[in-house]
Amino acid sequence: MYQNELQAITKSNRYRSRKLYDEHLADFSSNDYLGFAQNHALFERAVAQVSMYKTHAPKASILVNGYHPIHQEFEEFLIRHNGFEAALVCGSGFLANFSLIEALPRKKDLLILDEEYHASGMVASKTVDAEVVLFKHNDANHLESLINTHNHNRIIIAVEGIYSMSGDLLNRDIFEVADRYNALLIVDEAHSAGVVGENMRGVFDLFGITPKANHIKMGTLGKALGSYGAYILCSKHIAEFLQNRAKAIIYTTAPSLFDIALGYQGLLYILKNRVSLKAEIEARQAVVQTMLGLKIEGLICSYPLSEGVDALTVQQRLIEEGFLVGAIRPPTVPKPILRLIPRLGESVESLEALCSLIQKGSF
Repeated sequence: MYQNELQAITKSNRYRSRKLYDEHLADFSSNDYLGFAQNHALFERAVAQVSMYKTHAPKASILVNGYHPIHQEFEEFLIRHNGFEAALVCGSGFLANFSLIEALPRKKDLLILDEEYHASGMVASKTVDAEVVLFKHNDANHLESLINTHNHNRIIIAVEGIYSMSGDLLNRDIFEVADRYNALLIVDEAHSAGVVGENMRGVFDLFGITPKANHIKMGTLGKALGSYGAYILCSKHIAEFLQNRAKAIIYTTAPSLFDIALGYQGLLYILKNRVSLKAEIEARQAVVQTMLGLKIEGLICSYPLSEGVDALTVQQRLIEEGFLVGAIRPPTVPKPILRLIPRLGESVESLEALCSLIQKGSF
């Protein structure tokens, strides 16, 4: 039925498939930034937390009978830890982003997204009645010019704390633009929470920004926290609106209790061990800068490949040497890259060996 489309995808070298990789490979491709996915102590603590209750599954939508004390405790911790008024747990980062982008912009509103915003937001933006425009990546001046040249009721701006493919850090000036025009600012902190900031809370923490009523933070449990799920932090007013309008919150089963508990244990671990974790992150950032000449703000290294070099071929060559990295191709990125994650689950020495191979490869 879709043979022609599949043939076209294959011909353009954009065919994707699922693979089971050898678990003995040094993993520099996963978003498990702090290595928590292999921390069995966190797993055991999460099991113990869930085992305290009669039920171990959410059973229903969070607005029917799926809301559980584990959800509530985690949300209350997030509120205290981040300084927002309210929190909502979600099933995934995709669902959280979709909830925000689909629900908040209404007719006569203006939705402005960074041109490199995550696909979840881009897909959701196709469903809204508001006017939707993109601003040049991380360009606060272009963002402000769009605000001044478009009619609007409310303004909703969507950006990422650290961009998932490029690894770029959010331009702090965008906060100032949003505040100046009283625009709702959605900050997707999937790749920055647990990685940057004095307390490893993400870009709000890094920039020393106290959350305001127009600020919204989305974070995931599936990256630095080594679990699955997501959360939204915002004002009580916005939280109330979302739980009455966001379809991906209203019409989905509440998040897994175990996944929320596991993410919670990850956050507690970060709180207790942030000094040593930050030192380990900085050591890996230094290796990447010294050996590859790339300064990274978080734990995403976007290594550009030479014209005509096939990303999958390079990936396979590195696998044969014992290293797994991401091979990212269009349309996800404009030009093929190696997406290297110097995660704490692998040693500094292993990272140095990988960077040495990349140096010698002349890719």
